[in-house]
This record gives sequence, structure tokens and C-alpha cells, in this order.
Amino acid sequence: MEYKLVKSSEKDINKLIDYKKKTIYEYANDLSEEEKEKINNYVNKTIPKEINNYQNIIVSKKVVGCVLITKEKDGILLDEIYLEEEYRNKGIGTDIITNIIKENNIIYLWVYKKNKKAIKLYKRLGFNVIDETETRYYMKNNK
Repeated sequence: MEYKLVKSSEKDINKLIDYKKKTIYEYANDLSEEEKEKINNYVNKTIPKEINNYQNIIVSKKVVGCVLITKEKDGILLDEIYLEEEYRNKGIGTDIITNIIKENNIIYLWVYKKNKKAIKLYKRLGFNVIDETETRYYMKNNK
């Protein structure tokens, strides 16, 4: 499926906040109200600060997801990749990640342990688990 990446802007903040919360709440369930409030506050504060690092995923002139890449130690952190449900499993995410791998020597990412499909994809693309928390894996891919 044809897509393009376009730098996000201030007008995209609410959509990006929505995407980030969907990503978190899809796999981080069983959260207390206090934890949810902390997450909401964190997301609402950090996305405006990170807006210059976000890119919108565009299909047929419609924003269908986003990618957030930030600097990390000796490489980059694929901090977020989100696609709306109807655009998943169409090769878009795989293509984006493959291009990121081609352009960078070392890539890190966090993934929820419950996100089995993403873990399978990341392993197929050469990522390995290098650390973990109770709910997430920290993975690394290097050429």
C-alpha cells in the first residue's frame, strides 16, 4: 500500500495524543485510575515537546498513523509506531521499520510483551531483547 511520511505539526497534537494513548491502553491494561492519570498527564505534556520528532503516516491524503524517532545513546529509539486498525497488516509498518534499519546503524525500541504480533515482526527484522520490565521488552537491532 502506498504511503508517505510527513513531518507532524502543532495541528496534529490531538491526533498524536490519541494514538499514543491507544497504543498504551491496548497493551497496558489492568491499570489503576492513578496510573491512568499519570499516563494521561505524561502523554499530554510530552507530545507537544516531541512534535518535531513525529512524522504522520499518510495514505490517500489521510493521516492513518505516526512514527516517533528520537536520539538514544549510540543510535536511535523507535519510540512509537502506530497505525490505525484498518491500515495494519498491509506492509506499511514493516516497510517503515525496514527503511529505518537501512538508514541507521543501531535502533532501540520498547514493546509490550502482550503485543505478540509486533514482537514477532521485530525479531524477524533482526531485533533482539536486551532488557525487560514486568510488562515490556527493550529490543535492539544493529547492523
